[in-house]
Amino acid sequence: MSLAFAPFLTVWAVLAMNIASPGPNVLNTITTAMGSGRGPGLASAAGVALGVGLWCLGMTLGMAALFQAVPATRALLTVIAIGLLLWFASRYLGAAWAGWRHGAQRISGRAGLGMRASFLRSLSVNALNPKALTTWVVILSLFPVAHAHAGDIALLGVGAATIAFTIHAGYALAFSTPPAARAWLRLAPAINTGVGVFFTGFALKLALGLLR
Repeated sequence: MSLAFAPFLTVWAVLAMNIASPGPNVLNTITTAMGSGRGPGLASAAGVALGVGLWCLGMTLGMAALFQAVPATRALLTVIAIGLLLWFASRYLGAAWAGWRHGAQRISGRAGLGMRASFLRSLSVNALNPKALTTWVVILSLFPVAHAHAGDIALLGVGAATIAFTIHAGYALAFSTPPAARAWLRLAPAINTGVGVFFTGFALKLALGLLR
């Protein structure tokens, strides 16, 4: 590993906030655990972990090559990342406002899924989720990809996959019953509010960095 540890912690913190917040992957894991049990729920968590790891490796290697070929793209990526962070924040804050106004939504379990089917379904949800692409564009604006070696990229990917599995395994274990899932939905507005504020703060931090 050639990089300092601070950039890894920054990326993993942003990633953890995004992974834990309500979205297609989280709802898929929860509904799978509710309807088909903890085993399939954990398989769903493993699918998310693999998907996140693949996104990390693909985006990091691609961006590293791009930065090496066209160094100016780093500043452009930062501007795009600021816009995406503010867009994320507005979406999360909007969802939080809707949740506070209308209360918890209803949620139904997805029954009859085995572990293999749950794993593949989770992997496909992760691969087709447009939020994943935009999330990694933001994350890689925070990470010194151009100076990263193979060991740095491997550590980033393993850490990202571990965080994804830990969070989703927690959801699968804790929310494998309908009452627990309903309790989580009641907390969703507060979670969305926290994530929205967090992303707004990161956008401001990036903007100040460009002005220096």
